Amino acid sequence: MAFIKTRKKIVSSAIVSSLSVMAANAFAQDQVAQLETIHAQAEAETAQGLKVDQSANSKFVAPLLDTPKSVSVISKQLIEDTQVTTLSDALRTVPGITLGAGEGGNPNGDRPFIRGYNSESSMYVDGVRNATSQNREMFAVEQVEVTKGSASAMGGAGTTGGSVNMISKVAKKGDSLEGSVGAGTDSYQRITLDGNKDFGNGIAARVAVMGHHNEKAGQADGTEYKRAGIAPSITFGLDTPTRATLSYYYLKTDDTPDSGVPYNNPTGYSQYSGKPIDVKQGVYYGWEDRDFQKQENQVGTIKLEHDLTDNLTITNTAVYNSSKNNYLWTNPDDSQGNIYKNGNVWARVNSRIADTDTFTNQLALTGKFNTGALKHSFNLGAEYSDQETDRTQYILNGVNTTGSVDAVGNPLNSCSAAAITSGWCTSVQNPNRGPWTGSISTEGADQYNIQTKSTSAYFLDSIEFNPQWILDLGVRWDKFNTEQTMTAGSKNTLFSPGTIRKAENDKDFFNYQAGITYKPVENGSIYASYATSANPVGVDGGDGSEALSNQSSSVSQVQADFINNLKPEEVRTMELGTKWDLFNDKLNLTAAIFRTEKTNTRAVDTDGFTRNIGETRVDGLELGANGNITDKWAVSAGYTYLDSELVDDGAGTNDGKQVQNVAKNSATLWTTYQVLPQLTLGAGATAMDKVYANAANTKYVPGYVRYDAMARYNVNENIDLQLNVNNLSDERYFTKAYASHYATEAEGRSAVLSLNFKY
Repeated sequence: MAFIKTRKKIVSSAIVSSLSVMAANAFAQDQVAQLETIHAQAEAETAQGLKVDQSANSKFVAPLLDTPKSVSVISKQLIEDTQVTTLSDALRTVPGITLGAGEGGNPNGDRPFIRGYNSESSMYVDGVRNATSQNREMFAVEQVEVTKGSASAMGGAGTTGGSVNMISKVAKKGDSLEGSVGAGTDSYQRITLDGNKDFGNGIAARVAVMGHHNEKAGQADGTEYKRAGIAPSITFGLDTPTRATLSYYYLKTDDTPDSGVPYNNPTGYSQYSGKPIDVKQGVYYGWEDRDFQKQENQVGTIKLEHDLTDNLTITNTAVYNSSKNNYLWTNPDDSQGNIYKNGNVWARVNSRIADTDTFTNQLALTGKFNTGALKHSFNLGAEYSDQETDRTQYILNGVNTTGSVDAVGNPLNSCSAAAITSGWCTSVQNPNRGPWTGSISTEGADQYNIQTKSTSAYFLDSIEFNPQWILDLGVRWDKFNTEQTMTAGSKNTLFSPGTIRKAENDKDFFNYQAGITYKPVENGSIYASYATSANPVGVDGGDGSEALSNQSSSVSQVQADFINNLKPEEVRTMELGTKWDLFNDKLNLTAAIFRTEKTNTRAVDTDGFTRNIGETRVDGLELGANGNITDKWAVSAGYTYLDSELVDDGAGTNDGKQVQNVAKNSATLWTTYQVLPQLTLGAGATAMDKVYANAANTKYVPGYVRYDAMARYNVNENIDLQLNVNNLSDERYFTKAYASHYATEAEGRSAVLSLNFKY
């Protein structure tokens, strides 16, 4: 934490003092309605079944029924029913989300596109940004909340199409012990344990642990996943005016990543179909002896809460996050047209070694007060974050980062006889690279240092005029600064070793939201809303796909200066929707129509310079149902229609095309029925339209429908056996589409039998 300067303490102290004074003077004099204090954790713990009424994020100052925004909640029950183990798998239960692939950053990690817009940097844990490159696990997650539409007034920079917030398992009242032991096809092995102990006197402790291993279903001798994690927490002052929670999260992974499948139209062969090439299911193009991805993520959190009155709470949350991402991964490159020249694919290397340290402090004043006949529920807060990333790449055979030539300069990417013999090129139909005999080192690689700081203040207010009319308002100011320094290594072919190139972005911006909700009856609402977002250059802190300009490329200094002065992209969402609680509030139905416009978009102009000249637009419709139709029949279902358009791509060559990583139609269904007191059966389906990988709409992955099933038998009140069968029909489909080279094939049919227990 050497990079965290003393001025952080000064900033935090000043914020605490300011808000405390405001609390004492501004609100003490108001006539306050004696209503129950909101505690987000308690709300999360009381959520039951597939329907969730209250967000666990305190920035939602009203129940979800009265919030003029689309929010999809992946409940604890849905997580247990489907036995999803990663965030990526969990997000597939929400329509309107596609998963993206990449080459840099974290190509095999979490990169969701919400309503057509990249949300890789809009990831949160308990309301605190957690955007470093990761493959996130579910073992310590209570529920997942997906906010859709522009939301920078709540979340800050980014949040273009929405955001993802993971709610952690933390210490609570009462004693409990639950866990699961699972085994299945494809060497699946998983064990989880979650224990909570209430010591009395307001003190409780909780710990969640996990161990996991599996191979990719349907792919022999290839992709493999291994991970372990632990998440302890302790809370003091439960049910008292002053509470403190200390928590720690640790996850370590050691994977053999998936390489994907090349498209069927390599460079120079545009006459062929742009979908992935027709090869057998489960083909693996990686170099098993060489490829790896090792990650380590640690999060330490101190959360302090104090009830100033029955309706006024001040909270300070300090988080330190350490993230390490170390991988070397084979991309089945088709850029030389080898697929049709000689029937081979080249093993292009993508690699990264990234260490990121982040400190974040959030201070919030939440509660309720009245101004005359108006009832306010509000959140007034300030946030500060400081993130530093150091990263580099591997050098192959002492030559370069991609392995395009061998140690003596002979080209490998042309798939010569020598390249085939050495394994650098292999048959596209029957890949077999053999053992890895080359060298891997960081000596001579470029070194990057990226420092990103953000300071913000916000105010969110839900104003109830009467039981029928509610006004939602929010405003946020952000000051965002990021600086990237590249020091050229000896293998850099553009700059002399030791050359230093810098790029910086220093901007501040306002965002706001406004919505009006009409409640014709207590259990129904109709709303209209308008919200904005700002997406500054470098919002990913240099650890994802939205970084500053590549300082190792042949960009002229004039162009680099131009890039540095780029303004944040501007986004706005207009939405009209309705929400209804039916069947004695057991089932929630939602519908919304919306438009999201992204203007001031960074795009390459006809002269090759990057400017704020692009524009995209997404018009959509969403339908949702979550909860119980009867006491025995539960359902979670949704449908999303997205009509996307590249209004202006900068150069004008792709104007009018469909936005990449957007499925026009997508739908999800999960339903369970208790056929006997001891037996519950479940079934699900996921459907998605064709998704284009590039702006030209020449590369794509086809649409698909996948079916899943579940059966759970209660041995007694504490123990049950659960069988999950995923991808019942063994459908071959693709989950991620990269812009140029490859798409990621989904897992084949798999089955897992779990022994679950709760005490």
